[in-house]
Parts: sequence; structure tokens; C-alpha cells
Amino acid sequence: MKGQKVFALGALALAISQAVYAEEGMLPEVSVTSTTIDDRFDSKRGEPSNINNISGKKVDEEHGKNITEILDSIPGVTAELQSGDSVKILLRGVEAQRYMGEKPGVAIVIDGVPVNERTGRVNIDLDNIDSIKVIKGGASYLFGEDALSGAVIITTKRGAKMAGFTASTERGSFGYNKYLARAGFSEGDWVGHIQTTKAFAYDYYDQGAYSRQYWDGKLQYLIDETSDISFGFEQSVRAKDSHGTVTGVTNAWLDPRSATSGGKDYARMYDVNLDKMNLNYAKDFGAGGNLMVAAYQYLDHTTYKSNPSGYLRTAGGAYLYGTAAASDMRNFRDAYVNLNDGNQVQQGVKSEWRKGGEKVGLMAGLDIRKDTDRTLATNLVNYTATTTSVLNLAGEVSTNSMVTTDTNGLYGELKWQATDPLTLTLNARYDDIGAGFNSYIPLTAAQITAGKVASGQKSFRVWSERLGANYALTPDREIYVNLSTGFRVPTATQLYGSTITPTGSVLANPNLKPEESLNQEIGLRAKSEFFGIALDLDIAAYQIDRKDFILSSVGQYYSDRTAPLTEQFQNIGGVRNRGVELGVKTDAQNTWSGDVAYTYLNAIFTKNDTYWMTMGTGAVGSNGLGASRLYNNTNHTVPRSPRHKVNLSGRYRATEAWSFSAEVNAQSGIYADEVNIVWIGGRSVANLATNYELKSAGGYKLSLFGRIDNLFDRFYYTTIRGGSDSDGSGVYNANDPSITVNAGRVWTAGLTLNF
Repeated sequence: MKGQKVFALGALALAISQAVYAEEGMLPEVSVTSTTIDDRFDSKRGEPSNINNISGKKVDEEHGKNITEILDSIPGVTAELQSGDSVKILLRGVEAQRYMGEKPGVAIVIDGVPVNERTGRVNIDLDNIDSIKVIKGGASYLFGEDALSGAVIITTKRGAKMAGFTASTERGSFGYNKYLARAGFSEGDWVGHIQTTKAFAYDYYDQGAYSRQYWDGKLQYLIDETSDISFGFEQSVRAKDSHGTVTGVTNAWLDPRSATSGGKDYARMYDVNLDKMNLNYAKDFGAGGNLMVAAYQYLDHTTYKSNPSGYLRTAGGAYLYGTAAASDMRNFRDAYVNLNDGNQVQQGVKSEWRKGGEKVGLMAGLDIRKDTDRTLATNLVNYTATTTSVLNLAGEVSTNSMVTTDTNGLYGELKWQATDPLTLTLNARYDDIGAGFNSYIPLTAAQITAGKVASGQKSFRVWSERLGANYALTPDREIYVNLSTGFRVPTATQLYGSTITPTGSVLANPNLKPEESLNQEIGLRAKSEFFGIALDLDIAAYQIDRKDFILSSVGQYYSDRTAPLTEQFQNIGGVRNRGVELGVKTDAQNTWSGDVAYTYLNAIFTKNDTYWMTMGTGAVGSNGLGASRLYNNTNHTVPRSPRHKVNLSGRYRATEAWSFSAEVNAQSGIYADEVNIVWIGGRSVANLATNYELKSAGGYKLSLFGRIDNLFDRFYYTTIRGGSDSDGSGVYNANDPSITVNAGRVWTAGLTLNF
């Protein structure tokens, strides 16, 4: 790591030394970064980090069912579709090894508010997006906790452009239907709109049906020529079932819909209610000055069934179907142990002041947030976890807990244009985070003696920074370099694991330290021409080093209850992600245009030497370790992180109204697991789309579109995750990972009327 720091600092020193001799000239306004896109300062000039912007117009023209289809055009993004349109966004391969609902290491910010969904996924109404901004590299200097690899900033639609009426409908494969209606107005000092969207499908997968309905809108009052206040809301009601998981490559080929092979998702039957509300005040002081204050509330109520393992019993403890084999819940498609009911409330206030100028730009921010997460889990059936363990009765409460997180953050930015070509940037943020936990299930004396606790409180005080420089070689070419940091504090499960499930074996560890990341980046931004075609080029090389990576002392997702190992979360892991990203864009208004997004990624565990994998189903052996195996994954490749990934897109604008587009997404092979045993080959997928717009003299506009995804009906896996000997054969191989097979060729068509 030391060598990379010297390299990055050397590049910064070189840029500064060259700038000393630069000629002075007219300086453009220096602008500072904001945690929102609702920003008077939208230029990349002087920006020391790799950033990408996607307009709401492009989002609308893509007609994607989920945000992965939008983010594929950004280098370094690996967004994973997990169910319906629920997505987990990953940047630069960080957290690619996690898949059980943990945070993604990416700050998801909607209208300036960091949104922490309990599943680690992103649920967003694509029809309500005004812009998307992606900042890559450690970004805690702006967004605080969990911005290990960057941030995705989404701003929802607003303003006079929403005036009028819009209605649209879509149809597609597997019973997909979608309807949208929107009404907006702009009268005097008032601007607003309201929108509703409903979509549903029976889906490709057996038991994979899903539905979603949104109500969202915004009301804005223009106080005077320099200030306004706005109220925004979004309510979504979602129902989704199976992810379509099968076990192993054989079942994936024979039963891709997960209909007959007995494959079972760990969790199913999700009912999700999300409510977002925010009240924003903005004041423009002129000459680059701006003040924003936002108050918000975010509610997440989620219920689902989980844990399809164990043995069905009668209330007296006998096997329900006579024998252990007959009563094994893995033989019953709809038998699940727990009904989970979670209520998460996130409330906060953010304030940000910015001032731009010819030489110096300043920004100062305040972030106050309070999160509470109440979790209740109830047994659905009489069962035992193993053939010899304690009987759990239906109706008993297995988890009843409250997690609280209080965040107080101060942050700021100083941007200084030292000379005409050189801009220096310094960011710093200080977070005081209090994490609390309380279990409402009393502990027994034996559990307390064993080291378990019923409640706990821990505070973390963390600094995060960015130091960057941008050197303009010419008006159209600039080099940027930065060092930035990210962090994530331990979760309540990791700090007080035994209190999440008092009957479990995880011991508390309140001495855990926050995970940290250091991003080092150098890049070139340029505008050029190739055979008369204007190009917008951005290329960046980076390295992200993570230390104090938190893992269980007996391995990730360890589940062998027969092994007498003491489980505790510890700071025992490390990861290094290195790569190069290339983005090339052309003007989409040209008759012919195209874009390229290429990513090279090398993600390696620098420390992961204690990893126990569940093997077989046998009893504890003479070594006291049961049917388990110890792996040293240090220097192994991080799973599900392709070495090469490319998105190629081309557009042909036949007329002013009619356009055609083609896209190819390709990636190299991946490992399905940390132990690097199961290798899955690469894939390439082609998509086609066409759009037609007819405008009338009266202001009416009719839009038609058609889209085909996976044009050549390629067979590939949407997800693959290996972590245990799932079939109990005693050997871990390609027939053990859980797999979701892609749905194959899918079509969508629709029309929209604006008037």
C-alpha cells in the first residue's frame, strides 16, 4: 500500500510543480461538490474524482424494468438483479462476496438523503428519476458510513417541465404489465406533480410472481426569485416471492425455472412497504452562493419467510412424518421456519452551504440522523434445527430486538484554483455514530455465563477525507488524481451477535473496529475527435485497499451446528481491488453514435485465512470439527468479480422522430465462491430497442418503444453463490452453489402520451 501512496502523492506533486509555471488567464467559477444533484454547479471541471452522470431523459428512453439496465453503461458498476426489480449495486467489486442482505459498501442517496434499506438492495421508481450521479472511490468524506467504494446519487423529478398530463402502458414477456399516470401544473409561484405507477408479472421463475405500485410527487413553492421550498414523497407497496434459486449447475440446466428440482430460496414471500418524505429549502445568494436544508423521514416495513431447514416435529417432539428423512424440511417446498417482521425508521436533517468564486470554493455541511430498526421473528412450525437439538414450538418468538443508530456528522470542502490549470481539493468529514442494541427476550443464567449479553451501546468517532488535484492540460483535457477514504461501522449483529438470536452460538464482540477503505485514483478526462466524430473520454486507474474487514471467526454464513466452534465476528479480513475504467461517449443527437464502457478489475483477498465451510452432514469427528473444512482464502480472487467487463452501445437516428439502438454486455468468467473452486465462464448478451416520437402542433406527444433483451437467447446465470456443501455429498463442487438462471429472451413494448 505504501508504494501506491507514494505513486499517487508523486503524481499530485508533479501536477503542482507543473502548475507553478503555468500562465495565468481568465478563471472560470470554482464550484464545490454537493451531496445532491439539485445543484447549480454541474460541471466536471476541476473535479478530482471519477464521476458519471445519467440524465432522466436517458433513463426514460432506456425503458428499463430495473436500474441495472441503466447502470450497465457506467464503467466499474456491477449491479446485481436479485428479485423482480430489486437491485444490489456494487462499485469496483467491493462487497461482491456478500449476498445475504448486507450493506453493499455503496452510499445510496435519494434527494440528498442516504437511504439504508434493510436488505441492502435498492428499490426506486425509474419513472421518477431526474438524474443519476455515480461517484467512485471511497466517498465517506461526503456521505459518511458505508461509502467504502463510492456513492450513487439519485434526484427525483421536479419543476415546471412536469406540467401537463402523461399516461403510458407497457406489456412484456411472462405477463409483464405496467401502467403510469401523471398530472402536473405550474401556476404562478406554485409548481407540482403527482404520479402513480403499477407493474406486475407472473415472471419466468416458478413462484416468482411480483407486483409493485408507486405513488410519488413533489410540490414546490417559489418564495421569491432566489429561494424555494419543496415537499416530496414516494410510497411503494411491493410483493415478491421466489428469486428462482436452484442448487448446482445440473439443476440449473435441467430446471432453470426452479419448478421441479426442489431448490428453495433462503427467504421468500416478501411484502415490502416503503415510504419516503422530505421537505427541502433552497436559497441562492448569487455569485455562486447556495444554502440547502432538508428534513426527511424514511419508513421500511418488510415481512418475509425464511430458513427452509430443520426437521418438522409434533408438539411432543416426534418426527411429524415418522422419520428424520421424511420430516426434513428440505423435502417440502413451502416449509419455512421463521416469519420475519421488520420496521425501520430513518429520520434526519441535513444542511449544506456552498460558495463558489474565481479562486476558492467552499462547502460546509451538517448531517444529523437517527435510525431505529425493530425486528420480530416468530416460529411458523414445530421444528428442531438438527436431529438432536432443542424443540422449537410454532408461535414462539425467536427474535425480538431493537437496533438504534444515531449519526452526527460535520463535513466540508475547500476547492482552490491555485493557477489557471491547477485546482486543488480538500474534503474532510467527522462522524460521531452511536450504535445501540436491546433484546426483549430474556437470557438464561447459562447464556450469560457463556458470554452472551442482552443489550449494548457502542460509539464510533471516525474521520474520512479526500485530497485531490485536477490539472488542465488544455481547455479540453485534464488530469485528475485523488486519495479518498471510506468506512463502515460494525452492525449490531457483529457487535452483539448473541442478542440477535439469544439461542444461537454467536458471542458478542463490542471491541470491533470500523472497516476502512483507502482509494487511490488517477485519471484523464478529454474531449477529442475521431474521423470527425466528437468524443468524450474518461479513463481512470485505481486501487482500493480495505483493512479490518469484519468476518465471522468460523467463516461467512457458517451453518454446521454439529461443529463445536465458538463463533464471533472479528476484524480479520482484508481486500485489495485494482482496476482500470474507460468510458467513451459520443453525441446521441448525431445520426450515428455509440458509447463504450470498459472495466478491468482485479479483486483479491489480502487476508482471509480462517474460513470454515460446512461439508457433508456427518456427526462431529475425532478432530472435534465435524463435517467442516478449513480454508485459507488469502490471495484468492473475490467471487463474482469479473476481470473484464464491457458495455458497447450504438444508436442510429433514422429521422428526428425514429431511432434504433443496439447494446452488447459482455464479461469474463468468475468464481462462485471465496475458496475459488467453482469457475463459471464468461458471457455476452445483446439487446435491441427502438423509439418513435410523434409531436403535434398543439403540444401533444406520442411515444412508442419496443425492446428485446438477450436477443440471441443466451443461457447464463444471473447470480451464483457458493458457500457450503449444499447437497451433503461430503464434497464441495459445481453442484453445490445456489444459482438463478437468466430468463432468456425477453421483450417489452409500450406507448406514452403527453398532453
